[in-house]
Amino acid sequence: MRLQFVGCGDAFGSGGRLNTCFHVAGDRINFLIDCGASSLPALKRLGISRDDIDLILITHFHGDHFAGLPFLLLDAQFSRRTRPLVIAGPEGIEQKLPQLMEALFEHSSKTKPKFDLSVLTLKPEETRSFGAVNVTPYPVVHGESGGPFLGYRIEAEGRVIAYSADTEWTETLIPLAREADLFIAEAYYYDKVVKNHLSLTTLQTHLAEIKPKRLVLTHMSDDMLGRLDTLQHTTAHDGMIVEL
Repeated sequence: MRLQFVGCGDAFGSGGRLNTCFHVAGDRINFLIDCGASSLPALKRLGISRDDIDLILITHFHGDHFAGLPFLLLDAQFSRRTRPLVIAGPEGIEQKLPQLMEALFEHSSKTKPKFDLSVLTLKPEETRSFGAVNVTPYPVVHGESGGPFLGYRIEAEGRVIAYSADTEWTETLIPLAREADLFIAEAYYYDKVVKNHLSLTTLQTHLAEIKPKRLVLTHMSDDMLGRLDTLQHTTAHDGMIVEL
């Protein structure tokens, strides 16, 4: 199983990085975690087959995590996709997705796709199975608009991937990521503490309790990107592959 960072940037493209989108593939699994606005061209650039993707997990409704879906769905329609696709995310996704489709491509939400499309709500701390992928969402803290906000603990093919999504420190990150094979954590700032985002120094104070087997930092601002040569932790970059 491997995870590829299709995009690992923040909402403002700091460092020229693309919006959040991770691709996970293995013997029996093929899915995306988040689908930011730049995801479709990034997937094409990396040569990742969109038709093979069975599942897309959305953490919240900000454009750098969610706004790539209309492009992906229209591309699937025009390329004559036949494989079923499941899109799952926080409460409200059944309404938010058609609204986004209409905002970006008028009348597109009213066109029935030629493939079986399911849009499902995930409930916090309730595990849901999608074939060989087991997903447990945890509530995280990222403001008042664009939510609800979820991080994910994902079990597949004997491995655990944890993703904090965008959040300030919250105690739910401990069970979300405890002893995960891979913990992908936001580190928006180095030591500046702000609402709704996580700093590396804050995260580091909790790593002894979380005990991830591997940590990769993502969603970094210019403040973090300017310190990459000094950091002791692995940092994501667009196209990076992690073997699990």
